[in-house]
Amino acid sequence: MKVLYLTGYKSFELGIFKNNHEGVNYIKKAIRKSLTPLIEDGLEWVLVSGQMGVELWGAEEVLSLKKEYPEIQLAVLTPYLKQEQKWNEQNQDYYHSIISKADYVDSISKKPYENPHQLRIKNHFLLNKSDALLIMYDEERPGSPRYTYEDAKKHKEQKDYPIFQITFYDLQQQAESYDTIYD
Repeated sequence: MKVLYLTGYKSFELGIFKNNHEGVNYIKKAIRKSLTPLIEDGLEWVLVSGQMGVELWGAEEVLSLKKEYPEIQLAVLTPYLKQEQKWNEQNQDYYHSIISKADYVDSISKKPYENPHQLRIKNHFLLNKSDALLIMYDEERPGSPRYTYEDAKKHKEQKDYPIFQITFYDLQQQAESYDTIYD
């Protein structure tokens, strides 16, 4: 596997409105824990669409992992032009700080937002350009990742396409092991 599509919940779907929320640390640690063995097995690219939440936190982890694994590369492929345009200034600054360090940045649709179909196209494009999916999604807690997860399961029927999932149980385990280490 050379290319991984990383996605999951948007920050507001998790009730997280600041990047210094303690839950973000657990999510990042779970992403790192999932990415590290994949990189060691030859993963070269991580693709994200640049959504606030799991995707940008995951992008941060990829950039952090470059210190140890300089061969790993980050691509931010937004669904449409200027996706961050309506975000508040703090979120725009955060977004730009990440994409400025990415190895590749482009927009799938060369137009600004027009309709939800652009998001569907983004899912299919990223699934087709990747060899596997890492998704933070729990089937007991629906949200926007459900669409990607269901598309990935259909994609998996057509070709060998591993789906690596981070659930809320995994995050709970991460939090408990972290708390045990630092008690």
